[in-house]
Amino acid sequence: MPATRIRLQTGADATLAQGIAAIQREMKLPGAFPPEVEAAAAQAAAQPRLPALDRTDIPLVTIDPPGSMDLDQAMHLERRDGGYRVYYAIADVAAFVSAGDAVDAEAHRRGETLYGADSRILLHPQSLSEGAASLLPDQLRPALLWMIDLDAGGEIAAIDVRRARVQSRARLDYAGVQQQLDAGTADPLWSLLREVGELRQRREQARGGISLALPEQEISVADGQWQLEYRVNQPIEDWNAQISLLTGMAAAQLMVKGKVGLLRTLPPPDPAAIARLKLTAQVLGIAWAATQSYPDFIRALDPSKDAHVAMLTACTTVLRGAGYVAFDGALPAQPLQSALAAEYAHATAPLRRLVDRYVGEVCVALCANQPVPDWARAALPALPETMAEADRRAHQYERQVIDLVEAVLLAPRVGETFRGAIVEANGAERARGDGNGALAHGGVVMLRDPAIEARVASATPLPLGQEVTVRLAAADPMQRLVRFELAV
Repeated sequence: MPATRIRLQTGADATLAQGIAAIQREMKLPGAFPPEVEAAAAQAAAQPRLPALDRTDIPLVTIDPPGSMDLDQAMHLERRDGGYRVYYAIADVAAFVSAGDAVDAEAHRRGETLYGADSRILLHPQSLSEGAASLLPDQLRPALLWMIDLDAGGEIAAIDVRRARVQSRARLDYAGVQQQLDAGTADPLWSLLREVGELRQRREQARGGISLALPEQEISVADGQWQLEYRVNQPIEDWNAQISLLTGMAAAQLMVKGKVGLLRTLPPPDPAAIARLKLTAQVLGIAWAATQSYPDFIRALDPSKDAHVAMLTACTTVLRGAGYVAFDGALPAQPLQSALAAEYAHATAPLRRLVDRYVGEVCVALCANQPVPDWARAALPALPETMAEADRRAHQYERQVIDLVEAVLLAPRVGETFRGAIVEANGAERARGDGNGALAHGGVVMLRDPAIEARVASATPLPLGQEVTVRLAAADPMQRLVRFELAV
């Protein structure tokens, strides 16, 4: 699916701002931080607890989307003893926040940072998340420094994490580094990242792990212009993601061995769901050999093809049920993150996600052969529920903001026709109205221009995976509603 970038007219800004404010009110989302939280954060920012270990000699750098200021991770890689050493510094929020203080209590109420275009609702006050705790370049920072040794095949050989003072050398972005790689002018670090990233991808494949390369709908705001586009990761993003996944797996290994911690889990696919996917593949005309595993089938799909996008969309139905499980003593009955085919923990984004601070604290203690601090251990049982609610809220907020932007974009175009592909087709249902309406077939259409996914209805079954012409039947910013009908 080619990327499509749409700029909203400047006059829509007021409607968008009012609509986002309405979403925040309806969802009862937190607004500005209370004064006592801001004051506590400012005081903590001025007095960080710096560790004794000085590792400012490591030439760490950060790589993130352009303009990012909440920098959780800084990285350096080197060859070592026939394999590799990965240095991954993670912002040490606990160097600023103490259990039970005002900032900590507010973070527990929020759970994670919420993103909706330019309307971020931060987990921690900006003085910490984009200031004193962020791994900004040329600044002395407290961090949890992971050192993960890999063998020549990319498998974990040794793990260590400890508190250290670090200093990032540069703040880089994905597009800039990818351009340098493509031009052959990139720093050798990035060629090494590619080498390690591809090794880890092969390890993932060997384990039976999967990654859905589904184009994502994304809103961005640059120079006051709102943009809506489909986005597929650049290779540098996938290699960098492997370093984060590696660290999460290393954290899980430490906690499982120590029999205390908190894992991110996903149940294995239901065999009946896999059987339904095979039927969907038949409908779409995509070959699925009897000897081909589900992960291998997913890897063979091409997100530039409409039928394959529909197949990838269908595959998301078997990747549901992700959650967190805390344990202290007995290990969880189901510890795996099945999409990764491994045990895994969230450990690399403590500025934006509450749980990562606790995972990091447990791992530091285990590596030092010290007891897990009481404040961290006591919080573990309640964290799965806290994070489940935070995840639900984050997904709802992001979806509602996208719905709003789509409705504002399309409001002047009701009645027009568009080309798109049917990526989801459901059974017949009653049309909206008094309940006596005619049966209609519902589904989802993905348009190329503008970059939109929306509900579509038809009097006849929708042709899954095929290109169609649809007519815009409704676009209401007040209700955040967009609806298409299959054009005859």
